[in-house]
Amino acid sequence: MKSPWRFFIVIEALLAIFLLWQLSSNPAMLILLIFGILNIYWAMRKHHRGKFQLILGSVILVICLVNSPATWLMLIFAVIFLGLKGFEIAGISMPSRSLKTKKSITMVETTDPVNHNGEKKKQNWFGNDRIGTQVFEWDDINVAILAGDTIVDLGNTLLPKEDSVVIVRKGFGRTRILVPYGIGILFEHATLYGKVLFDEESQVLRNETIKIYSEDYDESPRRLKIVTNTLVGDIEVIRV
Repeated sequence: MKSPWRFFIVIEALLAIFLLWQLSSNPAMLILLIFGILNIYWAMRKHHRGKFQLILGSVILVICLVNSPATWLMLIFAVIFLGLKGFEIAGISMPSRSLKTKKSITMVETTDPVNHNGEKKKQNWFGNDRIGTQVFEWDDINVAILAGDTIVDLGNTLLPKEDSVVIVRKGFGRTRILVPYGIGILFEHATLYGKVLFDEESQVLRNETIKIYSEDYDESPRRLKIVTNTLVGDIEVIRV
C-alpha cells in the first residue's frame, strides 16, 4: 500500500473513532442507532420477509450518521483526497514530458510600470490553475488555494535584476514551478506529507521543512525566492 493511501486510511479511522465517541456521548442517538442496526440484522435473517425492517433500519441509521459532524468530515476528506488521487488512478496527469523537453523562443513584450498598490485579485478555493500561459508583466506571485493542481510558468515573463518572490500556500494538490535557466533559486518548503523534486533530485518529506539553494544562487544577477506550504501534495521546481 502506498503511503498516501495509508495516510487516507489512518485519517478516516481517526474520524470513525471520533464518530463513535460522538454517538456514545449522546444516549438517545446511541439507542436509536442500536435499534436501527438490530432492524437491519433481523431483516437480513428474514431475507425477503423483512423488507420493511430493512428500510426502517436503514433510514434510522442514515439519520443517526448525518446528525454527526464527524460523518461530514469523513465525507469531505474522502471527496478531496479521492478527487485529487483520482487523476493518478485514471492515468491522467499534468503534462510533464512536454514541459521539460519542449523548447521555444518567446519574445517578451515590455510595458510601462503599473501601480499595483491596493490591487485585489480573486482566488478560487478549489480547482486546477496555471499562471503564465501568456506573456505577462512580472509581479511577485502569492497563491492560496484549498485543493487543486497548480502550475506557475515563469518562462513567459522577464524577472527584474533583483530578488523576486513566489509564495504558494495549499491544502491538497500538486504544484509545479517552471523557472528559466540563469535565475538563482532559493527554495523553502513545509509539508505534512509530499514529494519534493528540485534540480532533478527527489526526496519525500513527512511533517518536515526544507531549504535549498541552487548552485548559481550567489552569482546570479536575478534571484528567485520560492516559499511553499502544503498539507498533502507533491511539488516540483523545474528548469525550462
